[in-house]
Amino acid sequence: MRQAGRYLPEYRELRAKTHFIEMCDRPELATEVSLQPFRRFGMDGVVVFSDILLPLRGAGLELDFAPGPVVANPIASERDLARLGGDIAASIAPTCDAIGRLRLELGEKAAVIGFAGAPWTLAAYATESKLSRDLDVLSALSWREPQLLDRLLDRMVEICAETLRLEIAAGADCVQVFDTWAGVLSAQRFERFAGRALRAVIERLGPKRPPVIVFARGAAHLQGELAGLGADVVSLDWRVDLAEAASGIGQRVSLQGNLDPTALFAPLPDLARVTRELVHAGRKARGHIVNLGHGVLQRTPVDAVATFVRTVQESAP
Repeated sequence: MRQAGRYLPEYRELRAKTHFIEMCDRPELATEVSLQPFRRFGMDGVVVFSDILLPLRGAGLELDFAPGPVVANPIASERDLARLGGDIAASIAPTCDAIGRLRLELGEKAAVIGFAGAPWTLAAYATESKLSRDLDVLSALSWREPQLLDRLLDRMVEICAETLRLEIAAGADCVQVFDTWAGVLSAQRFERFAGRALRAVIERLGPKRPPVIVFARGAAHLQGELAGLGADVVSLDWRVDLAEAASGIGQRVSLQGNLDPTALFAPLPDLARVTRELVHAGRKARGHIVNLGHGVLQRTPVDAVATFVRTVQESAP
């Protein structure tokens, strides 16, 4: 969950000299940034440094970061959808190269984790120049032209699945699918749009795939639906009671999460205590990847991340 980033001074130093996309597109830089938190904290898994939107460049969208994502030619009609073609392999080749480098560097010391954007979330960014807080454009499209959205989601299924397949082939030990904007949907509409597409992605990966994690922010009301998609792990944000989830869906799928990222601003003894409580609650599930409930915040103290990781590892059975 934003494992490498602006809370690390070594990241800020590199970022001050380099554009974000350049960091993603140069495998040696992406590898270096991926390893920065591992060198400091010794996490059990290393997340490759990349961005969920990079594959959209290969599909014909003009993407930039200023600093957030901006799409110069968003999809607004059937005619626009017709130009959403192309081959995404070249656009994520640097990410796959970085995964291979991480695999060689880490050996058995840590897992290498790849990721991709889920179809619904990719569609959200693809249909607006700059994404609105309330997902106005995509939500309106789902009501006004659901068949057009279905075709857009089908294309995003192909993009998401191909991204994950290439990352797995490059050496990723597991992959996470981010459906950041699925939480805006009711359970019924999630099944109609985002859930249908997510299930199709997982099915395309086949039975010999490595573990797949799914994450949807603000989706406490969708726990059952997320657990039924066919993924191995459901990642929970901090709004979900982990003990209740462990006793419920945690008997069918493993869980990931879900410490509130703002807890890392607490006094370190308090942070250690709530982390131990989280580890204890997760033991009721069939499996638990201890993590935050969303990304590390920019002003998070480095010592707090160290305390969190160390407490988790010391609490392991």
